[in-house]
This record gives sequence, C-alpha cells and structure tokens, in this order.
Amino acid sequence: MTPITTTADLAAFCDKIKGQPFVAVDTEFMRETTYWPKLCLIQAAAPSAEAVIDPLADGLDMTCFLDIMRDPKILKVFHAARQDVEIFNNLQAMPRPLFDTQVAGMAAGFGEQIAYDALVRQMLKVEIDKSSRFTDWSRRPLSDAQLSYALADVTHLARLYPMLRERLEREGRLAWVTDEMADLTDPANYDVEPDNAWKRLKPRRHTAKYLAVYRAVAAWRERTAQLRDQPRGRILKDEAIDEIATQAPTDSDGLDRLRSVPKGFSGSRFGPDLVASIREALRDPEAYAPVIERTKPTSSPAAGAVVELLKVLLKARAEESGVASKLIATVSDLEKIANDDDADVAALKGWRREAFGEDALKLKRGELALVLDGARVRVVEVRRAPRASSQAS
Repeated sequence: MTPITTTADLAAFCDKIKGQPFVAVDTEFMRETTYWPKLCLIQAAAPSAEAVIDPLADGLDMTCFLDIMRDPKILKVFHAARQDVEIFNNLQAMPRPLFDTQVAGMAAGFGEQIAYDALVRQMLKVEIDKSSRFTDWSRRPLSDAQLSYALADVTHLARLYPMLRERLEREGRLAWVTDEMADLTDPANYDVEPDNAWKRLKPRRHTAKYLAVYRAVAAWRERTAQLRDQPRGRILKDEAIDEIATQAPTDSDGLDRLRSVPKGFSGSRFGPDLVASIREALRDPEAYAPVIERTKPTSSPAAGAVVELLKVLLKARAEESGVASKLIATVSDLEKIANDDDADVAALKGWRREAFGEDALKLKRGELALVLDGARVRVVEVRRAPRASSQAS
C-alpha cells in the first residue's frame, strides 16, 4: 500500500471526494513529548474513494484536504473525535458538520463511550487486527501492515456511519446527538490562549490575590509550553500552580521554599520569568484576578440524599431507553436539579427533559417512587389519597 505523499496525488484524491455526502476521517499523532500534537498520518474514506495521507512528506501541501474539512456540504465522520478535531482546529480547518460514532453509539444503546473496535465488532461482525496498535507513526517508512491497519479504521467507519444513522433515525434519536456534535466543534473547547489557561484548572480559593497569581502562573506555563513545544506538566505541575498562588512568592528564595516546585527551579531559565509574572499580577490583583461565580450554597440539608436518588433514577431511565446515562445528565446536572427546579442545565431541556428531567422533578415532589424489584429498580407513580373533608358537627 502506498500513502499519498505528493500535492498532485492529494489533489486528485480530494477531487474524488468532493461532492460526496460524507467522508470518514481518522488521524494518527504523537504528543507525549510535545505541547502541539504532531500529526503523522491522516486516513480518509468516502463512498467512492479511500486513502492514507502522509502529512510528514516533504513538500506536501495539505490545503485541498483542509478545504474538504471546512466544506459545510460534506459531513465529517469520526469516532471519539475530540483529539482529531483539536488537530484540525489547530490547522484552522474545524471539521463541520461532524458526526461522532462514539456519541451516536451512546444514543443508540451501545453503552458509555463504546470503543471503536467494540462498535465494529457489534455492528459489522468484524474483528479488528490490533497488531499495529502501538506503532510509532512518526517513523518512516511505514510497513504495508501498518498502513492497512490505519486505513481499516476509516473503511470500517464509512460502513458504520450509514447503519448507525439509520438506526438513530428509526428510533427517533438522531436529533438527540445534535447538541453533542455542536459542542465538539465549538472552538472555545480548544482555546489555547495563555490568559485563559486557568479555566482548565480548579482554583481552590476566591481571594483576588490568590486568583491573580493563579491566572498569571497558568498563563506563564501555557506560554512557555507553547514556545518550547513541551507538555504543560514538564514545565510546571498543576499542584505547583495552586501552591504558588497560595504563597505568592516574589523572589527566587520564596520560590525555592515551595514543596511542589522542583529543586533548583528558581535558578533555571524559567525562574526569573515566572517571578516577573507573579510580580506583575500583584501590582493590581483586583484588576487582574478572574471573576469566578461562586457555587450557590446547598438549599436543603437533604440535597445530598436527593442527588443519590436522582442517580438511581437516571440509571433506571437510561437502562429503559437504552441510552448511556452520561449523554442524558452529568453529576453536576443532578446536583443543580437537587437544589433548583429551574436549574439551567441540559437535563431539563429538550429531549433530555422528556427522557429524564421531568421525572427528576416529579421524584423531588414525591410524585414518583423508586422500588426495588428483585435486582432491578422500577420507577412507579405515587398515587396520593384524597384528603378527607371535615364537616362541622
């Protein structure tokens, strides 16, 4: 098998898939030692053509394929798409519209985050050869076995998609995955702006001084990781950001006293730059600190118990409908519903409200009960006896 390595061959392949209703796409990449994922291989299969593309080939211009990714008339099919989408987003080619067969599988009754090989096995009755699974995709040349393994990912995917879509349409669930697909292609999920890096973390305090330093250190780490093309954790661990924000050291000695900061860090090429960022944030903490909306206090001492009941209800309803519970509601959703009947959560909107949200509110009002029937939990309606009217004697 020969991968595409020239711009002319890639253009010819792209001409074959233009105008097709969909193209199945997968990527192979490396990122263990880098900040930016290193794209090593692209596999693509449309109803009329299939190919393996070598983005590492000298002189290969990827423009025409990236245009396919941007084409709103061609559906892009992935499995567990988030990391693939991140790569194409970095190339300014957000793949829209998108269909993720893992998410679709959750709506079609294949369980939580079903693996690709399991979905292929169940739907296509094909066993995937995993012998090339741990290939170093950056090495050249790649063997025929490795290339065949890579291509099979998308040829199977191209067969899976119509079957899975038809199943969802038949069961009236195709619209159920629409919101998830929109979320996957939201650029905000792939934001690498250093000043926003703190949002991916979990600040533990709310004082202006702490948050200002927290934001500054997270931004410094993100900038440094990007410039050096190294993983964030190799620059500074997450726990070190919290400790630095708590102690707010303004010189190398203060930095050296912190337990989570590597020994000798202040004397490295990183130390002075980090200290300068901390000092800058402390010049006006109130202005630099991000505004974090505090979680509303629990409205009822029994809210914790309500959450546990809602978890059981969610599991029961998910099993009845054959939909992965994760697709219906998150634990955060349940906590908010426990405290607020009008909570602004996905579980109380659209199809999720019909499948679960309305029953969650009924359970809170005592209109539904959970009954253990052998090893199975049943949801039953509670019929309240009418109040007896009192008459004057």
